[in-house]
Amino acid sequence: MSPSSQTQPPPVSLNAMGMLRWAWRQLTSMRTAVQLLLLLAVAAVPGSLFPQRPANPAVVTQYLEDNPGVGPWMDRFQLFDVYSSVWFSAIYLLLFISLIGCVIPRAGVYWKHMRSRPPRTPRRLSRMPEHGTLFLPAQAAMTPASAVADTSALLRRRGYRVQVQDEDTDTPSVAAERGYLKEAGNLLFHVSLIGVLISVAVGGLFGYRGQKLIIEGEGFTNTEISYDFFFPGTNFDTDWLAPFSLTLDDFDVTFDRSETNYGNPVDFTASMTTRENPEAQPRNETLRVNEPIGFGGTNVYLIGNGYAPVITVRDGDGNIALQGPVPALPQDPTYNSSIVIKAPDAQPDQLGFVGFFLPTAVVDENGVAFGSDPDPFNPQLNLNSYYGDLGLDDGIPVNVYQLDTTALTQLNGRNTPDGGIVLGAYQTYDVPDGRGSITFDGLKRYVALDIVYDPGKTGALISTSLALTGLVLTLSISRRRVWVRASTHDDGRTLIEYGLLARGKDHGLAKEALSIGSALSTYWASKIHHTNQPQQEGSNQ
Repeated sequence: MSPSSQTQPPPVSLNAMGMLRWAWRQLTSMRTAVQLLLLLAVAAVPGSLFPQRPANPAVVTQYLEDNPGVGPWMDRFQLFDVYSSVWFSAIYLLLFISLIGCVIPRAGVYWKHMRSRPPRTPRRLSRMPEHGTLFLPAQAAMTPASAVADTSALLRRRGYRVQVQDEDTDTPSVAAERGYLKEAGNLLFHVSLIGVLISVAVGGLFGYRGQKLIIEGEGFTNTEISYDFFFPGTNFDTDWLAPFSLTLDDFDVTFDRSETNYGNPVDFTASMTTRENPEAQPRNETLRVNEPIGFGGTNVYLIGNGYAPVITVRDGDGNIALQGPVPALPQDPTYNSSIVIKAPDAQPDQLGFVGFFLPTAVVDENGVAFGSDPDPFNPQLNLNSYYGDLGLDDGIPVNVYQLDTTALTQLNGRNTPDGGIVLGAYQTYDVPDGRGSITFDGLKRYVALDIVYDPGKTGALISTSLALTGLVLTLSISRRRVWVRASTHDDGRTLIEYGLLARGKDHGLAKEALSIGSALSTYWASKIHHTNQPQQEGSNQ
C-alpha cells in the first residue's frame, strides 16, 4: 500500500483540561514572553501621544472639550489613563505570569542537569565536530587507566566536571562537561527581569512624584496641597507622605566668563534649611544638580531655576491688588523669560499683564530690547496690560503661567498709542484710563524641584544589575563536552582519542580542542622526562 493511500489517524479532540494545558504551554513559552514584552512597549505608546489624566487632568478636560467627537470614545478606551487601564494591566500581568511560567520549569530542568552525570562516551569520537588522537610510546609504561586518570586531572584543572567511565575494561574513558553557568546566567537574567517588573509595579502602585517651584525666602511642607503638580501611584495614600519641610534660603548660579563659553552656567547651588519632621532640629543643606537631598525614601532633585521679579499692582482705587514675587519662565540660555501677572483682586476690573523679563536688557538701534547676559546687570520688564474677567472664578483649572486674552480688553501694548510697559528695577508705571499701576520692586530667584518617592527603585537597581550579570554570563560562557578514550594499539603503544562537542554555535571549540591536545602532549612529554615525545596524529585541528 502506498503511503498516500494509508489511512490518516483521526484528529485528537481535547477536553477542557487538555485545552487548559495547551493554553498554559503557549502562555509560558519564551516566544510568547518576547511577544508580550513587545506588545507592552507598543501599548505604552499612547501614554506619550495623548495627555494623561493622573499627570494633568486640566489638559485632558480641555482635550475632551476641543474634540467632542473622538474624545469621549478615547476616554472609553482609557487612552487618557493608559498605565492604569484594564488592557495595559492585563498585558503586564500576562507578561509577569509568562515569565514565571518560563523560569520555574527551566530552573527544575537546570537543577536536574547540574546533578546528572556527563553523558557516556560515544563509540566513534571521530564523528565529533572537533577530534584528535595521540600515541604514547610503549617505552613510556603508560597504561590506558593511568592515561585516563591523568586526563581527568587535567580536565578538572580546566574547569570541567569529570566522570571516569569503563574503568574495569581495556578501553577506559573520561567524560567531561563545563559551561553550566551559561544556563545559570540565562535563568538569572529572566528571574531578574521578573524582579524588574515587580519593582516597577511596586513603584507605580505605591510611589509618587511631585513638582514644586520655590522662591527665595519661601518654604515647602510635604503635603499634597503644597505641590504645584502631584502624580500619586495607583494605590498611594497621601497619609504616607513623609512630614518633612524645607526653605530656600539662597540660590546662587555661577556663569562662565571666559571668551569661549561666556554665559554658560557652571554651578547651581541652593542653600536650604530642612526638617525631617516638625519636631526635628533644622539642618542646613546644599542642593545641587544630580546631588539630591534625601528624606528617608523621598529624594528632592533640582531640575530648574529662574528669576522672580517682585511686583506690586495697585488698582484704580489705589489699593494693593497683588504684591510679591512672580516667577518668570526662562526661554533661552540668557534667561530671557516669559512672565504672566494676574491681579484678580483689582477693582473695578481685574488686571492682567503678559510679556517678558530680561535679566540684562540692551536696546538696539531700532529701539527693541533684548537680553544679552544671564546675570541681572540691568533687569527689565516689558509688558502688555489687560482688564476684564481673568476666568479665575469659573471653577475650571487655569494655568498660572498663561493668560487667555480672548475675553479681555487690552489697555496698552506695542501696537497701542500708549505703547507697551517698560519697567526697570524700582520703577512704577501707571496703567491707562486710571485703572491702577504696576511697580517693579526687586528681583529674587527661584528653583524648580522634582520630589520623588519610589519604593521599587532599589529592587529595580538590584534586578537590573543582576540581569546584566546574567546576560554577560550567558554571552561569555560556552557549554562544551569532552570525551577522551584510552586503549592499547596493536603495536603496543597507548592510543588516546578525544572529541569535543558544543551546545549551539561555539567559535572557540576548535581552539579548545587544540589547547586540550597540546596540554595532554606537553604533560605526558614532561612525565616521561622528554623521552619519546608523544606525536599527535589524525587531528583535524
